[in-house]
Amino acid sequence: MSGVRALLADDHRLVRAGIRALLLEIEGITIVAEAENGREAVAMAKSHRPDLVVMDISMPALNGIDATAQIVAEVPGARVLVLSMHTSEDFVRRALKAGAAGYIIKDSAPLELRMAIEAALKDEVYVSPRVSRHLIAAFGAPAGVAAESSLDALSPRQREVLQLIAEGNSTKEIAFQLSVSVKTVETHRAAIMERLAIRDIPGLVLYAVRHNLVSTEPHP
Repeated sequence: MSGVRALLADDHRLVRAGIRALLLEIEGITIVAEAENGREAVAMAKSHRPDLVVMDISMPALNGIDATAQIVAEVPGARVLVLSMHTSEDFVRRALKAGAAGYIIKDSAPLELRMAIEAALKDEVYVSPRVSRHLIAAFGAPAGVAAESSLDALSPRQREVLQLIAEGNSTKEIAFQLSVSVKTVETHRAAIMERLAIRDIPGLVLYAVRHNLVSTEPHP
C-alpha cells in the first residue's frame, strides 16, 4: 500500500502510542491526525479527509460507533476500522451497521491489523476470527438477522444526547456542545425516556453504563 493517510482515534494516550507505532511500521501509511474522543474524530476526519480511520469504541463525548456512522456519511472514501476490546456480537453488529469496514480486537497480533487494513482499503470487510463466529451464529438464527439492541430504538442524535447525559453534562452544556437549543435537548431527553421506558436521569445513566455508551474507567 502507498500514500495512505490515517487518522487514529482512542482516548488513552498509551494505547494510541502503541497503535501509532504499529501503523508506522506499515510502509506507505502516514498518520495525519489523532483524536481523543469521537467528536474530535469526526471533526478531524472532515478536516484531514483520511483514507483510513482506526477507531476505538468506548470514548467520551461521542462513542466510536456513532462517530463511525457520521464519518462514513460525511467523509466519502474514508474507511473506518474499529479496533476494540469488546468481543460481543452486539458491538460488532452495531459497528458494521454504522458502516465500519472492519472490526478487530485490541489484543490481536500485529499481522492481523495489517490484514484488516489491507482488506479495508480494498473495500472489503474484515472481522477478527474471535468475534466473527458469534456474528455468523447470530445471522444464522431462524429469523435470519441479528437480534436488535434496545439502542436501535434511539436515533443517532438521541444516543449522542444519552451519552452526554450519562457523562454528567447539564442540559445547557449538552445544548452548547451540540449547537442546539436547551428546549431541543429537553425534547430529546423526553423521547429517550419514553422509548426506553425509563423515568429518571439515574436510570438513564445506569442504562448507558450497562450498554457501554460510557466507560466507568478513568480517562487520562
